[in-house]
Amino acid sequence: MPVVRSKICGITRVEDALIAAEAGADAIGLVFYAASPRAVDVQQARRIVAALPPFVTTVGLFVDASRCKVDEILDAVALDRLQFHGDESPEYCEGFRLPWYKALRVRSAEGVLEETQRYRQASAILLDAYVPGIPGGTGAVFDWDMIPDHLPSPLILAGGLDASNVQEAIARVRPYAVDVSGGVEREKGIKDADKVRNFVARVRACM
Repeated sequence: MPVVRSKICGITRVEDALIAAEAGADAIGLVFYAASPRAVDVQQARRIVAALPPFVTTVGLFVDASRCKVDEILDAVALDRLQFHGDESPEYCEGFRLPWYKALRVRSAEGVLEETQRYRQASAILLDAYVPGIPGGTGAVFDWDMIPDHLPSPLILAGGLDASNVQEAIARVRPYAVDVSGGVEREKGIKDADKVRNFVARVRACM
């Protein structure tokens, strides 16, 4: 089986970022969406990014942010990738200087295929559960059988993952990467070190 990468999203503290890195996570996610309980401001993000060791990818998550807002954050924080969770158009997503991922909330197999074709320039497509009015981080699992067999972009699987189900998810879906937030938390925005380590260890055991 190809190597499956792991991303720990919703990092709000330096100590949690370091735990993720030491556990072997490939990436961390920083949420720049004020309505999220896992949101960070520029100063928090700068401290987190500065503390990370080399080769840990930093991903900035946005939801229908203005171009000016994204550019302002990019000028202040050394992000490696962008992740868009709103109704951003492909043209909008392509308008920045970094590679980007598009998050899609899964309602049907046909919808997934149509949307992945629309965002075919994305570096990866992240599939998450659909919950009305919530752009992500719901902790809900969706029906993995709705994922088409062949997608035009690498697949990042999200949605209700934790140490108890991530190996089954990898075996069934065979994603490029898995993304977790609530499944490794002690409370919203605060990670649980043991849960992070256990989750990453189970992902790495699938190699």
